[in-house]
Amino acid sequence: MRQIVLDTETTGLATSHGHRILEIGCLELVDRRLTGRKFQCFLNPDRDIDEGAQSVHGISREDLDTAPRFPEIVDEMLEFFGGAELVIHNADFDVGFIEYELTLMGHAQPDITEHATVLDTLSLARKMHPGQRNSLDALCKRYEVDSSQRNVHGALIDAELLAQVYLAMTGGQTAMSLDAEAAKPAAEKAVGGGHGGDLNLLVIRATDEEAAAHEAILEKIARIAQSPD
Repeated sequence: MRQIVLDTETTGLATSHGHRILEIGCLELVDRRLTGRKFQCFLNPDRDIDEGAQSVHGISREDLDTAPRFPEIVDEMLEFFGGAELVIHNADFDVGFIEYELTLMGHAQPDITEHATVLDTLSLARKMHPGQRNSLDALCKRYEVDSSQRNVHGALIDAELLAQVYLAMTGGQTAMSLDAEAAKPAAEKAVGGGHGGDLNLLVIRATDEEAAAHEAILEKIARIAQSPD
């Protein structure tokens, strides 16, 4: 199962006022594991940025003077997420902006569903936590995802946080780290923590059949969580 966690930053809140995308960030999940593949770019929106929007993401128009325009990156973007399931928080917003950009450039297939399917994690969170705050910030706190390094919103930063939240919401994460090898020393230290590492521990690893059964259970939990009421 290939999924792309996607987020955008924009010049304002509404395409009806001519607002545009100024950053796109995407991360790839395959079988609920972050692969390390990503697509990220800043875009020249050819218009001013609302003061409120700039206070959120911290990007000024001057920062984007030499950035490419949407038609210059559209083929690479569509190739990156084509055929996948897009995982987006408040999908109507991001999908609306992407479709608006595709329409502006006269793309032959401006409907995002012609390129990918869409899973809205905001709708999913509202079903799982009715009556509660379900912003990305609120979900990070609820699922103990560390967002302390995010001083401003950014498409790639928010996509990274959403990937962790989504995996936690839908049955737990199978591989949160992009580099499993880098995590090994910390894990090994934790095993011997408080005993000077002098314990002779027997580690029994799961068989291939047990690991496959575990993955099947995780996928079943994910499907149940994503199914309508």
